[in-house]
Amino acid sequence: MQLAHRVLQLKPSATLATATLAQELRASGREIISLSVGEPDFDTPDYISQAAIDAINEGFTKYTAVPGIMELRKAVSDYFNKSGAGSLPEHVIISNGGKHCLYNLFQSAINPGDEVLIPAPYWVSYPPMVELAGGVAVIVPSGVKKHFKVTPADLERHRTPKTRMCIINSPSNPTGATYTQAELDALAQWAVDTRTFMVSDEIYEQLIYAPAEHASICPWWRKHPDNFALINGVAKSYAMTGWRVGYMLAQHELIKACNKLQGQSSSNVCSIAQKAALAALTIETDSRELMRQAFLRRRNLAMEIINTWPGVTCPTPDGAFYLFPDMHELYTSNMPDSMTMCKALMDRAGVAMVPGEAFGDDNCLRLSYATDDETLAKALDRVGQVLFKNKSFG
Repeated sequence: MQLAHRVLQLKPSATLATATLAQELRASGREIISLSVGEPDFDTPDYISQAAIDAINEGFTKYTAVPGIMELRKAVSDYFNKSGAGSLPEHVIISNGGKHCLYNLFQSAINPGDEVLIPAPYWVSYPPMVELAGGVAVIVPSGVKKHFKVTPADLERHRTPKTRMCIINSPSNPTGATYTQAELDALAQWAVDTRTFMVSDEIYEQLIYAPAEHASICPWWRKHPDNFALINGVAKSYAMTGWRVGYMLAQHELIKACNKLQGQSSSNVCSIAQKAALAALTIETDSRELMRQAFLRRRNLAMEIINTWPGVTCPTPDGAFYLFPDMHELYTSNMPDSMTMCKALMDRAGVAMVPGEAFGDDNCLRLSYATDDETLAKALDRVGQVLFKNKSFG
């Protein structure tokens, strides 16, 4: 059987690969603490699960419209409108997670040879999805000294006549870096001025920690709907990763194109999951705030420990649930990069993290603090013991 070239050239997800290796080591009897997967450790709130149970009991188990049930599309539109979008339900499509939204968008809007500016560090799936659509991923580096954020000038230096699109992710996976509204406004104005289509991935926008404040591209979409698309979903803020419900806000023609593509691939999102997402967006409880407060506490705990590590630089993130410490000063001839460091820490400390190489910055490692306080402290103490108290390391 001959496989397609596009699949042979596709790199597997580094985060999932790390999680798989951790599972294999556990199966062999090793105690491995995984800080590798970006998934809240909380259960889905009861009121959301109950909405799914009610949907089953009411027989809501048939096909739905491809872009989602109208009640959910309206709820999503209303959600974006709270941030100033001024949208209608027909500007929304419901897909199988934020990743599916992005895949549909790239397949619908990128032609072969189109260049897409991707600030680094970036979420691991951005470049492969761009390349699967025939586009060219153009990486725009930032780095720890810039707190992992780019400016319009950075984007402009990488823009060419082939530039079609750019992607902004705030708060960021893998860094937790969060753009202020003024910083987003500057990037959006650059996008309008250069006629570069901007995709704003805001999947973590409910997980922001003071003094940082909520910021969104929604007001720019209202003024220039042909120039922007927004991606969001219920996975991170509502502890609903397995439910697979994401949504996109875009101008009507792009939504129609994504609807056509989705209709020929996955069709509608699970009907029961849609009802659960509807409850998440329309029923007010304190569950989301309680989770956010827990993540804030864990961030502070992790930063307190990491700040004691000599030679390691880690800006305090304003959002999401990741840390991205710059470890390159600890590299040696036997451990020259993030991949070898991750493998060594998994082997010697029993802690799984993800190499920064996968996110476009080989100086760093990514760790998720979406785990309980005791486990998080235990994992980081183990790492510190191996890095700084075991002279044979490296």
